[in-house]
Amino acid sequence: MAGGSRRAARRAQALAALRSGDEDGASRIPAGERVEDGYVVRSVAGTASTRPYRCPGCDQELPAGVPHVVTWPQGRPDERRHWHATCWSARGRRGVKVHRSKNAPRYG
Repeated sequence: MAGGSRRAARRAQALAALRSGDEDGASRIPAGERVEDGYVVRSVAGTASTRPYRCPGCDQELPAGVPHVVTWPQGRPDERRHWHATCWSARGRRGVKVHRSKNAPRYG
């Protein structure tokens, strides 16, 4: 078994324990992740970012290769969002942004 496979198995086990609310598993959050205000937060290095995303905090594009954070509500990893690190840290001080649909015109 390759080292990466064991690591992936340990990570999946820790995430499953975190999702199920297991007390032992809750204390073993995968390395590089933390919990803030009910959200799991993971920092992403610029080299690991291979495609552009849209930041929900400022509604601007996160180009590929830019360091950022990925967040999702605890227990709902399908709802993850990619944020600029500064936007994530300022989320409590910002007002609500108008969210456009994916195909909406940018100006006008």
